[in-house]
Amino acid sequence: MKRRKKFGSLVLSTFLAGLIPADAQHPPGTRADATTYVAPVYKPLPLGAVKPQGWLKHQLEIMRDGTTGHLDEVYDKVKKDNGWLGGKGDGWEETPYWLDGAVPLAYLLDDKNLQEKVLRYINWTLQHQRPSGYFGPLTKSERENNIPVGVSNAADGEDWWPKMIMLKVLQQYYTATNDARVIPFMTKYFNYQLQTLKACPLGKWTEWAASRGSENIMIAQWLYSITKDKKLLELASLLESQAFTWSNWLGNRNWVIGAAARQNEQHWMRRHGVNVGMGLKAPALNYQRTGNKKYLQDLHTGFTDIMNLHGLPMGVFSADEDLHGNAPTQGTELCAIVESMFSLEEIIGITGDPAYMDALERMTFNALPTQTTDDYNNKQYFQIANQVHIKRGVFNFSLPFDRGMTNVLGMRSGYTCCLANMHQGWTKFASHLWYATAGNGLAAFTYSPGEVTARVGKNNTQITIREVTAYPFDEQVVFNLDMPQPAAFPLELRIPAWCAEATVILNGEKLRTAGGGQLITVNRTWHNRDQLTLQLPMQVTTSNWGGNSRTIERGPIVYALKLGERWEKEQDAAEGDYFNVYPKGDWNYGIPEKVIQAPARYLQVTAVKPVTADFVWNLDHAPVTITTTGKKIEEWKVTEDVAPQPITDRHGLYKGKVNQQEDVITLVPYGCTKVRIVAFPVVK
Repeated sequence: MKRRKKFGSLVLSTFLAGLIPADAQHPPGTRADATTYVAPVYKPLPLGAVKPQGWLKHQLEIMRDGTTGHLDEVYDKVKKDNGWLGGKGDGWEETPYWLDGAVPLAYLLDDKNLQEKVLRYINWTLQHQRPSGYFGPLTKSERENNIPVGVSNAADGEDWWPKMIMLKVLQQYYTATNDARVIPFMTKYFNYQLQTLKACPLGKWTEWAASRGSENIMIAQWLYSITKDKKLLELASLLESQAFTWSNWLGNRNWVIGAAARQNEQHWMRRHGVNVGMGLKAPALNYQRTGNKKYLQDLHTGFTDIMNLHGLPMGVFSADEDLHGNAPTQGTELCAIVESMFSLEEIIGITGDPAYMDALERMTFNALPTQTTDDYNNKQYFQIANQVHIKRGVFNFSLPFDRGMTNVLGMRSGYTCCLANMHQGWTKFASHLWYATAGNGLAAFTYSPGEVTARVGKNNTQITIREVTAYPFDEQVVFNLDMPQPAAFPLELRIPAWCAEATVILNGEKLRTAGGGQLITVNRTWHNRDQLTLQLPMQVTTSNWGGNSRTIERGPIVYALKLGERWEKEQDAAEGDYFNVYPKGDWNYGIPEKVIQAPARYLQVTAVKPVTADFVWNLDHAPVTITTTGKKIEEWKVTEDVAPQPITDRHGLYKGKVNQQEDVITLVPYGCTKVRIVAFPVVK
C-alpha cells in the first residue's frame, strides 16, 4: 500500500468532488439505536471450533513453518525494538497485520509455541492500556513528557488506523480463549473514542484511518452484540460520519466509473484497491446497525459494478494499486485479495447472501494461492492475470515503482505491507468455513477438508462433523457426524451458482436435489455416524472477460495455459533476494471458436493425481488438467513487459493472422501457476 504524507484534515467535499450531492453523503437510516440493529443471519464460530484437515491443514502448516510463524525472527521491522512490545520500533500497521493472521493460525493448529509467541504482543497491549482507555505503542509525546494520552490531551495520541487492526486481533483472540480482560479493554477504549473523535477525527493523523473506518465500526458493533451498550451504536454512527463514504460510493455508479476513467493523483485513496477491499463491508455494517435495506442494494450495485468494470478472471478486481480496469494485463495487490476475502466473510455472516459465498470461493481458490511461493516465504506485490513472465519492470501498473520490483517474488519486494498482511487470507478462510445458524444449527458455505465441533439443538449437544473432500477439485463433499446422543438441528449447505443441479444423499439414500445459487437446509434429528453427501457436478464452461477474452472454468476453478517454469534468483540491494520466473514454451495461443461454442465436446477433463495431504498449489501437484486445441497468434508479443490483449470484433473474434495448425494445449488450475494465459483471444 502506498505510503504518503497526509493531505490535510478530512474534508468530505474533497473526497466527493461534487459527484455526490451533500445531502446524500449519509442517507436516512445512518443513525441507529437498539431497535434498528439487525443481528447477523449467520454467526461465525469461535476461533478453534473449525480444525482444517488435508490439504488446507498442510497449507497452514507451511505458513507456520514459514513467515507466518517466524516473521518476528526474519523481518527486522517487526523483530527490532517492537513498539507493540514497548520499544521504539514498528508501532504502526505491520505488527498488527502479522498478528491478524498469526493469531488465528496459532489456534487453528492448536500450536502452543505460536500461541505463546503472539500472546507476548497481546499481553503487552492489554497490560499497557492508559487510564483513559487509549492503547497502543508509547507515543512520542508520552516518551518526552511522561504524561499518558488521555481525553484532555488526545491530540498527543497517534494514528487511529493500526489500533483498528489490533482490535481485530483481540476479537479473534477473545473468541478462542474468552480472556476476561478483552471486553473491559475494548469497552474502555471505545468510551475514549466516543469522547475524543470530535476533537481528533479519524482523518486527523492520516487518511488511512478515514478510508478504513469500517474496520473500527465492525468491532464496535461486534462488542455491542455482546454487551448491548447503546453507546457503541452511537460510536459506530460517529465513525461512519467521519469515514470514507463507501456505502454511497458503492451505490452511486459515478464513483466506480470515475475510478475506471481517471488514474491521476486526485482522489487516489478512494480508488486504492486495498481500501476498496476493506470498504466492501461498509454497507453491510451500516445495514446491520440501522436496518436500512438500501445499504444492501448499495453493496450489490457496487460489487457488481466493480467486477464488471475492473474484474479479472481469477475472481478479484484490478488493484495495482488503484482500481485499473478489466484488461487481463492489469495487476492486483496481494493485500487487496486478503482484505476482500475478509470483507466477504463478514458480509456473508451479516446478509446470508449466497452470491458473496460464490465470490469468496472463486477469489480464494484462484487469486490467493498463485501470489506466494510454495514455502510461503516470498510473495508478489502485484499478480497479473495473463502473466507471461515474472520479472523486474514497470508493466502496466498504476504504481510501477522506480525500481520495478512490484511483480517479482520476494520477501520484501514492493511494499512490505503484504509481507505482514498476507497471513490472514488462508487462516480466516479456514476459520469461516462454518457458521452458526438460527435454531442452534450449523451452516457450511465454502467447502474444504476439516472438522467442526459445536453445540447444537435445544440441549446444546456437542457434536463433531468431519468434512472429507478433495474440493475444489472434486465434485463430492462428505459430512460424517459424531455425537453422543441424537440431536435435532438444522444443517445448511450452499449450492454454488455454477452447479446446475446438486444431489444430497443421506446414509446412502438420495434425499433431494437442488439447483445452484441457493442455500438448502436439512432439518432433522441426527444420529451418531450419520453421513451426509453433497454431490456437485462440475461442468466445463467458458466466461467472457476484458477485451472479449474467454476463460475456461470447471466448478469454482478457472484454468490457465500450462507453461513450464524457469526460475532465476537475483538480489536487490534495497529489497533483498527475489525470483524471476520465465515460461518454457509458447504462450501466445488463441482458442478456436468451436471450443467456445461447444465446450463439453472440445474440453477434455482428466484427473491426473489425487489431492493428498501434502498438496501444494504448484504445477507438480495440479490434480486436474483440461486439454483442448489452440492456434498460435504469432503477432501476439510482449510489449513493455506485458502481453496486450489482441483486438477482437464485436462477436469476440480476433481478425488478425492466425496459424491454421491446431496444437494440443493443456490447462491447469490457475492457482497452481506462476506464468500463464487465462484470458484467451478467440480465433476462427
